Amino acid sequence: MTDFQGVVPALGKTLSARGYDTLTPVQESVLADGLAGKDLLVSAQTGSGKTVAFGLAMAPTLLGDAERFSYAATPLALAVAPTRELALQVKRELEWLYAETGASVASCVGGMDMRTERRELERGAHIVVGTPGRLRDHIERGSLDMSALKAAVLDEADEMLDMGFRDDLEFILAAAPDTRRTLMFSATVPRAIASLATRYQNDAVRISTTAEREQHLDIEYLAMNVAPADRENAIINVLRYFDPKNALVFCATRAAVNRMMSRFTNRGFAVVALSGELSQNERSHALQALRDGRAQVCIATDVAARGLDLPNLELVIHAEIPKNRESLLHRSGRTGRAGRKGVCALIVPFNERRKTERLLERANITAEWGRPPSVEEIQQRDRARLMEDQRLIDPVSEDEKSFVAEILERHSPEQVAAAFLRVHTAGQSAPEELIDPDIRDPKKARREDFTDGVWFSLSVGRNDNAEPRWLLPMLCRVGQITSQEIGSIKIQQAETNFEIAPGCVDRFLQAIGPDMMLEKNVAVTRLDRAPAPSPRGEPRGRSSDTRDHGKSFDKKPYDKKPYEKKPYGKATQGGKPYEKKPYEKKPYEKKPYEKQPYEKKPYVRRDAESAPHAGASAGPGTAPAAKPYVKRTRPGDAGVSRGGAGAEPPRKPKRSFEKRPDAPFSKRSGRDDRRQDERPAHPARPAKPPRAASEPQKKLELGAKPTERPSYKYDQQPVARRSKDGDAEEGGFAVLKRKKPRANKKKR
Repeated sequence: MTDFQGVVPALGKTLSARGYDTLTPVQESVLADGLAGKDLLVSAQTGSGKTVAFGLAMAPTLLGDAERFSYAATPLALAVAPTRELALQVKRELEWLYAETGASVASCVGGMDMRTERRELERGAHIVVGTPGRLRDHIERGSLDMSALKAAVLDEADEMLDMGFRDDLEFILAAAPDTRRTLMFSATVPRAIASLATRYQNDAVRISTTAEREQHLDIEYLAMNVAPADRENAIINVLRYFDPKNALVFCATRAAVNRMMSRFTNRGFAVVALSGELSQNERSHALQALRDGRAQVCIATDVAARGLDLPNLELVIHAEIPKNRESLLHRSGRTGRAGRKGVCALIVPFNERRKTERLLERANITAEWGRPPSVEEIQQRDRARLMEDQRLIDPVSEDEKSFVAEILERHSPEQVAAAFLRVHTAGQSAPEELIDPDIRDPKKARREDFTDGVWFSLSVGRNDNAEPRWLLPMLCRVGQITSQEIGSIKIQQAETNFEIAPGCVDRFLQAIGPDMMLEKNVAVTRLDRAPAPSPRGEPRGRSSDTRDHGKSFDKKPYDKKPYEKKPYGKATQGGKPYEKKPYEKKPYEKKPYEKQPYEKKPYVRRDAESAPHAGASAGPGTAPAAKPYVKRTRPGDAGVSRGGAGAEPPRKPKRSFEKRPDAPFSKRSGRDDRRQDERPAHPARPAKPPRAASEPQKKLELGAKPTERPSYKYDQQPVARRSKDGDAEEGGFAVLKRKKPRANKKKR
């Protein structure tokens, strides 16, 4: 039997050995009478023990009446988590919870070796814990068999839907048997979770603890107003003031994580980073460094906002305000877990106070508003911690008395105390001096009257496109003053004058430094007196100077004459008004069509007889003579072309292929196959002299150059030929083909 009602005896022994005296409200709710074997939709606040709750809830379904598990070829339970860190944490929790039952727990998460996971599944695992993407990959590859699954758990289901795992979850649940038991656990239950539960759960029982709608009593919420430029300095002061064992700083982007990590490392803090761009091995080492105490601060994105349980986490800092209430609750829930106390600090720039107040109201959180710790408060807190140090309270042992007496003989008590103080403060970062922000209500805040304000001048003006919208933030950022401490801004042609409150003059001068430069090209000059007022009464932010418009002149007053209405009509040259005549429409007269008689011209034949010679004209007024008709003839014809001058030259005679009795002809082509010099002379051509016998080409010696090239496409090079025995032989020629020049192509 066990002291916990409704808990399997083997798990009850493990809880007692772990130090559990009572169960949390959510753990008692899932073990209530009548819920055995039913689907559950549970919502509870973070840190309430949901992992142990679903481990206790599914134990009767998996074990039945048995006390230990037998060999299972296929998994009996499946737990799905949104992130790798949460999945590995769930695996560790289930391993110690089911230690007495002999259960084998395997993990399937992204970033790990899939072959190792496949071997663990082949050896047999009773419970499988993983992320949606990797579990779906194993199911598609056939390495994860879901046929014998009895229970499926979705941990942080709302976060998995927000991260875009809806398709993967639906695929995993569709691959599981319909007779399974489905348990959904989440800090909040939005509409998407409710629709998913309706689709994949059978008559699920909704369990909602009363603490879900109340503020987490183990977490103290602090909202601190700061200047926008003092965000990181305020975080340093908060860390120095509370001096936690472990702290978690949340940023919105990976770039902010990298920047803040380098800043805190330079200040002497033991810092690790946790973001999505890191590998799984690096993320595991970062969390282990926090658990071991080797690191004090972890700077992370929202990847660490869900389910992570760090036992020594005492402080959570929101470096940037969360976007919604769910993110705020999950970030803050990393501290104050399992009955431990924690602090949640929100760093709020004064221009985002209204936004933060609305966010806290939607999350049902009441925060204490104030300012970050100052240098004096941090020093007082350090002295109090030093006086409460256990090393000062513990009595002196017998082994230490002799050496303590020797130290007091050589050194005075003041020197010993100073040495102890130096050792205690060694390695601590110095606190930052913060800007005093204006934390009044923005709706009621008004600009103070600068009766005795101090005037300064900037080296930029209207010629440099100076505008208050970028001058004012620059003055606040570099000069470490607020907008409420800046009075009038008067932009002139070549300079800009501005007024600040008398109480912040020393701080402003110390911030800009002795060189009096705001930026590389903006110099500051202090004025002895206020600038002359604008003669035209220009409003604040405009120039008060008068522009140079050239020579001055006396402008005559404008005399406005009364309006005289003139009669309608244009005046003619005589001065008489134009009289408008009425329009008279004339009738249309259609004229008859007169057909012109056709005149036939006589036909004139243009031939050789119509003109005395080709190209000659018959006289003025007559048509030009036509070109003479030319009859084309061949050289063998006896006729002569008429016209003389227009006759074509005789054509080349066609080759005759008539068979001659003294010429051998080919049977195939019917042509003479003899060489040209062996053929008899053609009667129409003169005989060609016989070609001289070709002499053999001389071979060049080694190293000699050829006298001429055989062709423009080829080149000759002397080469040496060697015989088989290696002796050099006579030189010869090697004909190398030239490469054509490559055409230049235009680059696109």
